[in-house]
Amino acid sequence: MILPPAFLDTPIAHRGLHDAANGIPENSRSAVRRAAGAGYGVEIDVQLSSDGRAIVFHDDTLERLTHASGPVNGRTARDLSDLVLRDSEDRVPTLADILALVAGRVPLLVEIKDQSGALAEGPGGLERAVAADLSGYGGPVAVMSFNPFVVAAMKDIAPELPRGLVTCGFIPSQWPRLSAERCAALRSIAAFGKAGARFISHDRTDLGSPRVADLKAQGVPVLCWTVRSPQVEAEARRVADNITFEGYLPDVPGQDPARWAGIDLGPGRTT
Repeated sequence: MILPPAFLDTPIAHRGLHDAANGIPENSRSAVRRAAGAGYGVEIDVQLSSDGRAIVFHDDTLERLTHASGPVNGRTARDLSDLVLRDSEDRVPTLADILALVAGRVPLLVEIKDQSGALAEGPGGLERAVAADLSGYGGPVAVMSFNPFVVAAMKDIAPELPRGLVTCGFIPSQWPRLSAERCAALRSIAAFGKAGARFISHDRTDLGSPRVADLKAQGVPVLCWTVRSPQVEAEARRVADNITFEGYLPDVPGQDPARWAGIDLGPGRTT
């Protein structure tokens, strides 16, 4: 399945339109609600609960984002849904919660977090949970992962879903669990075809990669992460078809900036 055009037309809010300083945490209902209300696409992360549910949460442990501790996959979805996200009134959402909230209004990009610890082949429980939740979802949605095995699993489990690889320069010192050889293979995006990927989301600091240029020349959509200013956006768009952003409000092509009037973004709006 190819990536729907909406993912190339609409800037994508990284972990929702979050603002932790004003009580709007990343990957929260509040952050997703703000992004969708402003007409942006939404990017979220998912982890796996102990009872096999897809949970919207970036880290594999709870300490940074909640007042609890331990691994996300050590708790049930019900227990996780009771946890309050730090400095907010939001609780940890499930993927099903976010799907109901977005309801097809804007593009939704779901990053499936690696469960192997080393971007290796895993048991596939999170992939199956994501596929089950997305079955029958009516809006523009795509899945992606740093782990090529996850993308390949999604090709088999839910071939109708657009899927992509999250990619970067894979500098070995920044990936201590991976060998230099594994980093080189991932850097080359060699698994793109075998995994059945249809797009990449690449580190914006590495958009000059020859491999990215090669894929773009083949017509592969190139998204990028994470853009934090209009100046960086302008530079990134020389290569990338679209951006994942945070910390400012990019323009949405075809929309009048006056769209902000009457839209409740909550506290922390940046102009």
